[in-house]
Amino acid sequence: MGRIKSALEIALERTETVKSDKISIEQFETKQRGKRLANAFLEDPKKSLDEELKKTPKEQRESLKQGIFDVLIAQINLPVIKEDEKRIEAAGRGLQTVINNSRFTAMYRQLVQALSQYLNEAANYDKAIRQQYAPKLRQKEEELSRRMGREVRIDPFQDPEFIGFYNQTMNALKGNYQAVVDKAREEALRLFEEGSGIA
Repeated sequence: MGRIKSALEIALERTETVKSDKISIEQFETKQRGKRLANAFLEDPKKSLDEELKKTPKEQRESLKQGIFDVLIAQINLPVIKEDEKRIEAAGRGLQTVINNSRFTAMYRQLVQALSQYLNEAANYDKAIRQQYAPKLRQKEEELSRRMGREVRIDPFQDPEFIGFYNQTMNALKGNYQAVVDKAREEALRLFEEGSGIA
């Protein structure tokens, strides 16, 4: 037959649960604060994440760093337009604050250069694809103009054949650079976990 617990034992068990719940809630709230700080930092990269980390009690610092890291790591992706480079560079500066590892700094510098190169190559590919497809597009426009009895202009992105050719070529370029981005994200995560003692 099982031992019957006293009221004191039951009360003590319940307070342990409350304590652990309080710690979990505190960690969650600190992580959310870290996410808000990271978003504010992306809006204004002049804000100091370092100061916020120093102001935070030591027992909450890892949760704060995790929240900041989660937001900033999501910013490491292929840029679509030139302005994206500023956001990606700012994310790197913020990540350096929470990772604090010189290997990350060197790796991120290379990543930023690669992403700048990607944007240049993407612009060159776009131009080359349009030039290569231009004769075929003109031929289609002339044929449609004859049939309709008036001049017809076709936007290349309304031509399914052009879209297929364009996407195939651009996706090959993206694939090459996406591998670089994925590797950088993995390395950032590894260094973050290493620095946090998670790994």
